[in-house]
Amino acid sequence: MSPEKAALSSSSEASSKGWSLGVEHRLYAVLVGIFVTCLVLGDVIGGKAFATPVGPVSVGMTLFPVTFLLTDVINDFYGRRGARFVTAIGAGMATLAYVALVVTTALPTDVDSYFGAGEYAKIFGGSSKLFIASIVAYLIGQLLDIQVFLYWKRLTRGRHLWLRATGSTLLSQLVDTATINAIFWSGVAGKDWGWIGAKIAREYVLKVLIAVALTPVVYAVHGAIVRGLGLTPAPHEAEATDGH
Repeated sequence: MSPEKAALSSSSEASSKGWSLGVEHRLYAVLVGIFVTCLVLGDVIGGKAFATPVGPVSVGMTLFPVTFLLTDVINDFYGRRGARFVTAIGAGMATLAYVALVVTTALPTDVDSYFGAGEYAKIFGGSSKLFIASIVAYLIGQLLDIQVFLYWKRLTRGRHLWLRATGSTLLSQLVDTATINAIFWSGVAGKDWGWIGAKIAREYVLKVLIAVALTPVVYAVHGAIVRGLGLTPAPHEAEATDGH
């Protein structure tokens, strides 16, 4: 082989290696993609409510539980940095989606448009107050979930997945639910604190039931990653410290 061909082959091989992703990176990309999709769609479709035994609940609740599950999976396999990074990406993409919806709502509507200006604004316009309430509640809830999850993981030395997954979700979602409702509904005519408290209570009860119901799913996903992909959870912080 000529020197030129050898150099070209070597360069091509190096380029190929540079673009290759390990299974742990591909899994992280997939988990982040699903997380962001559910987070943004949950915000967009949240204006519709459906009836439940505890009262009307936003249809966004059908997607947000997936983000709870994924936060715990990412936290377990990628640690604090991996979980915080996906939290930051989620906040950034939610902000991008909000800006895009505000801009497209403000654009003039053609007479042949499928949605009229009022219809589009009602469905996609959203309010600045709702966005602020949502992003503040999201960030507080996510960061609390990460901390509590790692606390239980360290305390149990990596055992009892159900405890750290359910325990972190129960506390973080109580704070998340209370925060978003308190910020958004406070000061709204006809919505006193009794009404707001009742709304927080019924949404939180539903989240508790979903968190418990998702426990087998958390174990199934955890087992599939360990056995199917050959990955192991990140060491709890005491182990990581000892290892250094």
